[in-house]
Amino acid sequence: MRRRALLVTMATLACPAVLRAQGRQGPPHEWVFGAWTGGLFPPNDADTPACFGSPTVVFTKDIVMRASLLDTPYRQRVIETVALQPNGLEFRFLPAAPTGSAFAGRLPPDIGFGCGGNPDVLRIERRGPDEIVFTDCSDFPATLRRCTRRG
Repeated sequence: MRRRALLVTMATLACPAVLRAQGRQGPPHEWVFGAWTGGLFPPNDADTPACFGSPTVVFTKDIVMRASLLDTPYRQRVIETVALQPNGLEFRFLPAAPTGSAFAGRLPPDIGFGCGGNPDVLRIERRGPDEIVFTDCSDFPATLRRCTRRG
């Protein structure tokens, strides 16, 4: 029994990179899933039930939804790829198709996040376990905080 324990310990010390590589099961942006407040304005109390009632941004596995100042429904962007960055993520969205709404076949002005002139790219910088910023995004100048439950 001791030999097996020693063998397992030796294997763990000999190949930690292999063990770490097998640990991640979810997508690279899994840590950002959920509802976030702030961004458009300084974040309010993120640990109240009201935060979940009107979040500014919602991240899911396939879609990022953002609040709009011009319209009631959330703007939804379908994720094409997500790349890990040194201190965050870079999202690339599928190009948005024009709709035949009040904009008469044009894209709404707030379809993106106001980031560097490309509505199909969003870069996120992680500032803490429950705090992020959208880098170079004029539509979201303030930090965002994750909506949490008091526990």
